[in-house]
Amino acid sequence: MAEGEGKTDYQFVDIDVAGDGAVATAFANQVAYCEAAGAPITARVVAAVASLLKSDEPGALLDRIRKWQGAPLADALPLRIAGGLHALYLSDAQPELGGIYRGEAVDDVALVREAIAAHEAPLMAWLAGPPQTNEAGRSSNFAAAMLWLAEKGLPPRFECLEIGSSAGINLIMDRYAYDLGGVRVGPDKPAMAFAPEWQGDPPPSHEIEVASLRGCDVAPVDLTDPQQALRLKAYIWPEHAVRFERMDAAIRAASERAPDLVEMNAADFVERELARPQQEGVTRVLMHSIVWQYVPKDQQARVTAAMEAAGAQATVECPLAWVALEANRETHRHEMVVRYWPGGEERRLLAEAHPHGAWIRWMA
Repeated sequence: MAEGEGKTDYQFVDIDVAGDGAVATAFANQVAYCEAAGAPITARVVAAVASLLKSDEPGALLDRIRKWQGAPLADALPLRIAGGLHALYLSDAQPELGGIYRGEAVDDVALVREAIAAHEAPLMAWLAGPPQTNEAGRSSNFAAAMLWLAEKGLPPRFECLEIGSSAGINLIMDRYAYDLGGVRVGPDKPAMAFAPEWQGDPPPSHEIEVASLRGCDVAPVDLTDPQQALRLKAYIWPEHAVRFERMDAAIRAASERAPDLVEMNAADFVERELARPQQEGVTRVLMHSIVWQYVPKDQQARVTAAMEAAGAQATVECPLAWVALEANRETHRHEMVVRYWPGGEERRLLAEAHPHGAWIRWMA
């Protein structure tokens, strides 16, 4: 689709759907989502791939996408190939794609066809795993949740455990500063500062401290490795220049002191960490953002069981909390939901939020 062509309507569908028509629906929905999220260039790239898929264009890469065995929307299949194409441009391996990424009126389908033909093997590798969309701006949600938990009477010192940490960018959040609706949190000289557009009442104002941060990922990314950093940048939508600036700042911070990140699946990590002794006067928090859909169902069940079992043993001196910023599968909006123990607190919706940290709609 060249710039200026008709828009695609977004459909509310079950993201776990697979089989006939699922791939076409996934690509159409991704185009519409990108257009609605202010990412017209990414929408053009995804639409161009979709056009090739609908045509008789041959090729192993296109055939693999057409015959995708999983649920293409849940697997973020359109973003996997879009990330690979963006990487070709960022690395100067396919500069001809520049017309699209500069927003020029060009033949998108022809340029994407040429890129796939020239780089089919490396692009195939981008289909092997889900996108790595580590975004520092999401940590504003975690900071706001900690303020809310402190207001509820939990100790304002937090031991943070993150699953799906990717490169560990949110494991550096103790070095970030936040302006959350006028409530300020963080050091005076931060590695990054965030002031998301705040909608609704401000969060509670409290002194809070991040005592520790530890995370896991099944395929952790080393920010100090230029090739691995390129992979993360390839998943940033090119329209969002501020996110490239944040990535560079995170790389600098990680070079000064690496995040505490281990290679481990979510269930094993949570079970291991919850088994460790907890310091009195510290709130232990499990946190994650835009990752739950990628955690296998059996691991989701294990994480939930481990948290609820640990919650049943939590005390006022050693409380437990669970903060999740994830997509609501019915509304397709991103919601921050919190549970905490003791007390068997049910899920509380604190906010709706932009997936990349641009705004937070406080609802607590």
